[in-house]
Amino acid sequence: MSIPPLTLYGLKNCDTCRKALAALTTAGHDVAFVDIRAEADLPARVPAWLKAVGAEKLVNRRSTTWRGLTTAQQAGALGDGAAALLIANPALIKRPVIDTGADILVGWDKGTEQALKA
Repeated sequence: MSIPPLTLYGLKNCDTCRKALAALTTAGHDVAFVDIRAEADLPARVPAWLKAVGAEKLVNRRSTTWRGLTTAQQAGALGDGAAALLIANPALIKRPVIDTGADILVGWDKGTEQALKA
């Protein structure tokens, strides 16, 4: 059985993205890396990601970009304004976003690693 190809959306200078990419490659996955600032079609991707995982999971509330937002922008980021804000501020997207072809996984933790081993 072959391992399906994955697409990892992230930032080239993100330590978590580099760690995830290295772990996935070591595990035998064929991984395509897409830089969310330079290469990703965010207007097409972000709404689909939000539908798949929700704003609570997709918005990176630990980022410096998040801390620079007004209270109103932060409230909108977790509601109806999430897509527009994430498209305008790619660094607000929690990374990495991994598209397995069947699922969208966000972040790099034990749960994501286990989901990719199944």
